[in-house]
Amino acid sequence: MTQLIALVTGASQGIGKEIARQLAEAGLTVYVGSRTADRAQEAAADIGADARPLVVDVTDAASVAAAAKRVEVLDILVNNAGVSPSEGRPAQDENADTFRAVFDTNVFGVVTVTNAFLPALRRSARPRIVNISSGTGSLALATGEMAKYQGAYASYRASKTALNALTVLYAQSLAGDGIAVNSLAPGLRRTGLNAAAANGGDPSEAAAAAVRLALSPDDTVTGSFINWDEAALPW
Repeated sequence: MTQLIALVTGASQGIGKEIARQLAEAGLTVYVGSRTADRAQEAAADIGADARPLVVDVTDAASVAAAAKRVEVLDILVNNAGVSPSEGRPAQDENADTFRAVFDTNVFGVVTVTNAFLPALRRSARPRIVNISSGTGSLALATGEMAKYQGAYASYRASKTALNALTVLYAQSLAGDGIAVNSLAPGLRRTGLNAAAANGGDPSEAAAAAVRLALSPDDTVTGSFINWDEAALPW
């Protein structure tokens, strides 16, 4: 069986690095995506196995295009790169510039990377795209059990709602190419994402869920929003 090839964006730290590590440990060739060469090289060296550094700034179309030229075939794309303001402010306390910055990475970056790597994904026999989303991006939960948080982290949560919409639309439009596209909610994890993340759980647990989804032999699962514990989440 041909060795599978994966790309994880934002893989120099946090959940992304753990996803890259676990994919490499599973025997895949893994491109460790990061905005800078130093961080990509450091993370790839730490992961070991067949981990390869790849400079890819998801907010820079030229950087993404250059990275895509280096990958001929891609079996798994994990859109993990994401940002969030440290403070958990509601919409009325965040300005438009903050929303633009968050959406630039969390939404527009996903579009830029996905579109650039589609030719490589189309050359795969079992292409998969996993978008790292958030349960806080669920509109059903936002108007239900999460309503108590009064719209906190508005720009981040809105960006993940938009990412979920992209997941559905890409899943529909790429079905003819056999490319499965799904969103994964990793749960709150100990990362540098924002102030709330400091009290989260083990990033490796969330990474394991992403790896299971990426390596699933069931290519009928597409256009889904899945929690880290494999439960289906409402949009």
